Amino acid sequence: MNKVLVICGATASGKTSLAVDCALKLNTQVISADSQLIYRGLDIGTAKPTEAEKRGVKHHLIDIVEPNESFSVSDYKNAVLPVLNRLLSEGKTPIICGGTGFYINSLLFDLSYGNVAANGGIREKYAKILEEDGAQALYERLKSVDAETAQKLHVNDTKRIIRALEIYEVSGKKKSEQNDSLTPVFDYTAVAINYPREELYSRIDKRVDEMFERGLVEEVQKLLKSGIDENCQCMQAIGYKEVVFGLKNGSLNSTMRDIIKLNTRHYAKRQITFFKKLQGIHWLEPQEGTADKVAEILNND
Repeated sequence: MNKVLVICGATASGKTSLAVDCALKLNTQVISADSQLIYRGLDIGTAKPTEAEKRGVKHHLIDIVEPNESFSVSDYKNAVLPVLNRLLSEGKTPIICGGTGFYINSLLFDLSYGNVAANGGIREKYAKILEEDGAQALYERLKSVDAETAQKLHVNDTKRIIRALEIYEVSGKKKSEQNDSLTPVFDYTAVAINYPREELYSRIDKRVDEMFERGLVEEVQKLLKSGIDENCQCMQAIGYKEVVFGLKNGSLNSTMRDIIKLNTRHYAKRQITFFKKLQGIHWLEPQEGTADKVAEILNND
């Protein structure tokens, strides 16, 4: 059986471009592993690849969900596995590309938390608690039912806190008690580009500036005008939630842009920490981030 190629790592580290290069070299397709690219209409703030950037390569799991819909790790896994297995059966090397670690782990390993489906009513309930009582109140609620999981999460990581509460309420079991294992389901090779921290931050700053130039504020306004509630899952993404706050408070200024840059940097640090734990990952220097180098690693891994 062919291997699965995983291209992961921090935001703004060049994953999309490298994935396309590799897909062209290997004559295969790309499966997105990004929890925001799934949403239709969220293009600028998610740095969604354009048709020109895809260069004719087929991409899966992009633009598949309406902005007002919820989408869980379980939903992602169920949507991807048929594509993944089809490509493998055709003798191709599927390329999983993205920075959402839980998505990637749900495919590579047998993780039981992916078996609990999303529940819109429960998520809406906790989103309301978040809005009315704040992140600390939400965090304390998780601590009261699953202290072990709460200990692993930051109080402001509200998306994962809500997911843990959802798992508990739907399944009756704590996420920390679920039998998660790290036994690989597929033979895989994983690579990530390891930019020096300051260079990565510079790339993030440039990307955020470009998002504003392309019309990030107008994109958020359009979503809100179309009836998308600010508490929807998609609107909790970095860039969108800050613009929503700015629109509500009349503070669409350079400070808000700086906050988005800072939050994106913090997110990149969390991504790097997460992927450092991925078994067998190859960290490439920026100059090594080429399709030829990845193909060499793939053949020798």
